[in-house]
Amino acid sequence: MTRAAVLPAVGAPLRLAEIDLPAPGPGQVRVRLAAAGVCHSDLSLSNGTLRQPVPAVLGHEGSGTVSAVGEGVTAVAPGDRVVLNWAPSCGECHHCGLGEPWLCAGAGTAATVPYAKLADGGDELYPGLGTAAFAEETVVPAHAVLPLPEGVPLADAALLGCAVLTGYGAVHHSAAVRAGESVAVFGVGGVGLAVLQAARIAGAGTVIAVDVSPEKEELARASGATEFLLADADTAKRIRSLTGGHGTDVAIECVGRAETIRTAWSATRRGGRTTVVGIGGKDQQVSFSALELFYFGRTLSGCVYGNSDPARDLPVLAEHIREGRLDLSVMVTGRIGLDGIPAAFDAMVGGRGGRALVVF
Repeated sequence: MTRAAVLPAVGAPLRLAEIDLPAPGPGQVRVRLAAAGVCHSDLSLSNGTLRQPVPAVLGHEGSGTVSAVGEGVTAVAPGDRVVLNWAPSCGECHHCGLGEPWLCAGAGTAATVPYAKLADGGDELYPGLGTAAFAEETVVPAHAVLPLPEGVPLADAALLGCAVLTGYGAVHHSAAVRAGESVAVFGVGGVGLAVLQAARIAGAGTVIAVDVSPEKEELARASGATEFLLADADTAKRIRSLTGGHGTDVAIECVGRAETIRTAWSATRRGGRTTVVGIGGKDQQVSFSALELFYFGRTLSGCVYGNSDPARDLPVLAEHIREGRLDLSVMVTGRIGLDGIPAAFDAMVGGRGGRALVVF
């Protein structure tokens, strides 16, 4: 039996339960979790902003140790330290063929297939985003685990599975921040903190963090922000005043709200680049006039999983960690048990803290 946090239905509170987790089948891997980050996407899955079959075990940002492998698995073995990959690419679809594994058409397939059962009733359970990391153990496809390079603490490595790959990729792949450029980061949660560190690694000049909570300033500055602004109606104007009246070269939005996306776009200079990382609901509509799109010549782009190839980028991130350029621990503002996940959800809704980490 395995202890897990189960989402019984969309909008329902999580409940702790024992689940019956089968042995790994052909092409599968069983992982004993060391830690799992509580990501805003998990909250979005629980409240229906993102689709997820239920009942389900959520959690997609995880790290742990392989405890068993199924037939045909050769890439990892029991005892290997791994990071979960919630969006593994199939390598065969149109987007994979274009070298865009972050847009793989088959990446979400595992989330639609039951993977375990409730021990007390036998009801089938679905794995949140295919990984089900809010549990002591999970079973995933072999291509959904990435070997963890040496020199990275196993528990903190959970953050590499989503927040850091997303934040680092938003800076280095999507926005392609160059040394000396100015960057505005909207939202100082787990991903925003990773974006700030990635901007520092990229050699950005002025780095402006924007958030609704004043308590985020210390976190932001520790992660690389040179300026911190509390969000208000004049945020774009204040950002322009900090950048010679022009606006930043790059804005990265980590909130997923129409108002914030619009402000981020307006805060960039003519010819500037805005990358949207935050996941908003279908009701969040952003408007632009045809004239301003022409006049300002700005670029607005979405960003899925940091436009990252985890197999390529994980060793790069590990090197930054070993060399002290990337600090995972500064992102963690709470280490909790499975029973602390609802409070972590509430903290995200209230704009408090960075990343909460479930430690097993």
